[in-house]
Amino acid sequence: MPKVDITDAVVGRDTITVGEGNMRSESDIEQALELHGDAVWRACVLHVSSCADAQDIYQDTFLRYALADEHVFTDDEHRKAWLLRVALNKCKDFNKAAARKCAPLNDLAATKPTEDPLVKPGSLAFEVVDAFCRMTDPPKTPAYLAICEGYTAPEISEMIDAPVNSVYTWISRGRAFLKEALL
Repeated sequence: MPKVDITDAVVGRDTITVGEGNMRSESDIEQALELHGDAVWRACVLHVSSCADAQDIYQDTFLRYALADEHVFTDDEHRKAWLLRVALNKCKDFNKAAARKCAPLNDLAATKPTEDPLVKPGSLAFEVVDAFCRMTDPPKTPAYLAICEGYTAPEISEMIDAPVNSVYTWISRGRAFLKEALL
């Protein structure tokens, strides 16, 4: 999980200057990172193709949280659901971007091998992440939220604004896809 620096935020090429009073407290941001950072990181890694892109989305998600000081959360689960929804929306936006559709072959050939188990072919972690990446959405997001994050179908239904029975179906399809892909 990457470290997020909350004192200086870079978005694209522009630096956002944050004045006093319009940002969450540092302790609130650190608490959110500690409690929900792993869940947000896993969601980012599963929904984009590279760890560097996942780091960017992870940082953008917590930047948005830091700047959303007017948003009041009822409890930690509400905050976690909000963070995951923001991260998943940012992943979808990232994947839809036209610039990301085609990567030059020279750039792909220049990538270096890594020891990270999430991207090292042959490891179980790679196989699981690869299976999730090959899954299409809608079963991908509901399956991830149910299997990895432990949300129930009614909770997921509220989060993604879909009928509960559809969410049950998507979770079932996701589990079946993963079972077939990992056997």
